[in-house]
Amino acid sequence: MDFLIKLLQVILSLSILVVLHEGGHFFPAKWFKTRVEKFYLFFNPGFELFKKKIGETEYGIGWLPFGGYVKIAGMIDESFDKEQMQGPPQPWEFRSKPAWQRFIIMVGGVTVNLILGVLLFIMIFKVYGEQYIPTNEVSDGIYVDTLGYNMGLRTGDKILKYGEDTFDEFKVGKIINAIVINDVNTITVDRDGQEVVVPVDSKYTKILGSQKAKSTLFFGARTPYEVASTVTAKKVLGLFKRGEDSPAHKAGLQRGDQILSINGQTIEFYDQARPILKSMAGQNIAISLKRGDQILNKQIALDSTGTLGAFNMPLNYFFDVQQRDYSLMEAIPKGWNTAVGFIVDQGKAFKKMFTGKLNAKDSLGSIISIGNLFPSSWDWASFWRLTAMLSLILGIMNLLPIPALDGGYIMFLIWEMISGRKVSDKTMEIANTIGFFLLIGLMIFALGLDISRIF
Repeated sequence: MDFLIKLLQVILSLSILVVLHEGGHFFPAKWFKTRVEKFYLFFNPGFELFKKKIGETEYGIGWLPFGGYVKIAGMIDESFDKEQMQGPPQPWEFRSKPAWQRFIIMVGGVTVNLILGVLLFIMIFKVYGEQYIPTNEVSDGIYVDTLGYNMGLRTGDKILKYGEDTFDEFKVGKIINAIVINDVNTITVDRDGQEVVVPVDSKYTKILGSQKAKSTLFFGARTPYEVASTVTAKKVLGLFKRGEDSPAHKAGLQRGDQILSINGQTIEFYDQARPILKSMAGQNIAISLKRGDQILNKQIALDSTGTLGAFNMPLNYFFDVQQRDYSLMEAIPKGWNTAVGFIVDQGKAFKKMFTGKLNAKDSLGSIISIGNLFPSSWDWASFWRLTAMLSLILGIMNLLPIPALDGGYIMFLIWEMISGRKVSDKTMEIANTIGFFLLIGLMIFALGLDISRIF
């Protein structure tokens, strides 16, 4: 069921984005009386799942969920229809239209994606507002894993600032983004009542931006160990699927059980259990737990990884989650600033990739990576937030001056409007062919990366 929910969210999100993006090309083409021969959601090499011709346009759904396309008459595109281009230009063809009209047709898809991203963020803040945990609620401080420890943080620290910004909302992503994107190089903490400034080495820009770090929580809030679920999370094609074979499940642990000790060692916080369990991998352990008013003792056989398979309650179970609501007039600037900030951060990330400060491979992903962004339970706020971000990313990526992308066509059209000289059909054909195969190669490479990450 988890796999299916993720899959449905991916399909719905991509369908919305692709249809609206291609609509951004379709409607300007129609306005300028340019013939649109096909409008497809997803690609259809060999066959399609559905097609219907209405007027001069064939509408359809392909079987390969990597995008979509509109086929505009008289335009050199990924269909490589050379025969059409060999005849004399016709009034209804793309190549017959003035450069400014062709420019509007080509920039339409990107424009729709960018506007959609802004509108979705405005809608999210107006409808759902913002939820956050005030940092002062996290009274027991943080726990750190090896990465956090090596950075200089310590379990029990209470984070006060990152750079010059106050850490007033407990969001780990804020600090990761500040270090990776904005080169923040200090974290100020309260350590045993003393204010300590922890320097962050520049090497952590690349480390925290890596795929390995993305699956690691380098620090988290300290909480008691209270069981939320005893279901083991297994991965199928990189997506989570539930199983029921964890040691905790076999031992009968239940939701709400609070683990008090393991082999006589007191467990006050969740993070204390992990090293103890790892050190006893493959052994039988004794666990004392509180269930309601009862104290129970359980004998549990750990597996070879030392994994108990009893997931802790989420943070909103232990802490008072605050709600920040926005009126429409407040949501508009908030949504705009959030979208612009996201675009600026993406631009900074691209710059760091080109200068080698971030590993480009760690930012590449296929449909599998996109699927992993979505939660395993349906949450409309998360769905629309991720769709807004994907819309902005799609807009930015399509602006890249690569032939076969919108940005490649836009680059040639800008040259034509400035110089007054049209790029020849032959040059466009060659550039589009090269760009197309580069993109296909990149997609195959990204899919290979995702498959290698699974294993």
